[in-house]
Amino acid sequence: MVTQTTEGIQVSVKTTFQPGYSRPAQSHYVFTYEVTIENNSDFSIQLLRRHWFIYDSDGHIRQVEGEGVVGEQPIIEPGQMHRYVSGSNLKTNIGKMKGTYLMERIVDGSKFNVVIPDFVLIPDYKLN
Repeated sequence: MVTQTTEGIQVSVKTTFQPGYSRPAQSHYVFTYEVTIENNSDFSIQLLRRHWFIYDSDGHIRQVEGEGVVGEQPIIEPGQMHRYVSGSNLKTNIGKMKGTYLMERIVDGSKFNVVIPDFVLIPDYKLN
């Protein structure tokens, strides 16, 4: 698990390789990632947008941008957290992801970016 904090917002990511959905012979590798966003600030925040960079080990880079996460734009109160699971597919069995969330402080409408730390996508069998 990797963790990073930006302006009191802690983002933690845990990844899992999904062999049942992957097809190595067709260069198709599926990973899920569980993200926990903890609001350790003094203000209620809302996650408005996401911006991902997805890297395959062959140098291929994709960008994904959009509203919210998995169809939601959660409001996270101080001391609370939001957790979700999503997934990504790669053409190689090793890659990484990183990105940002655009957040808004509910109290004054100010917007700020929260860093999603770099995390590696790699099957367990490659680590042995």
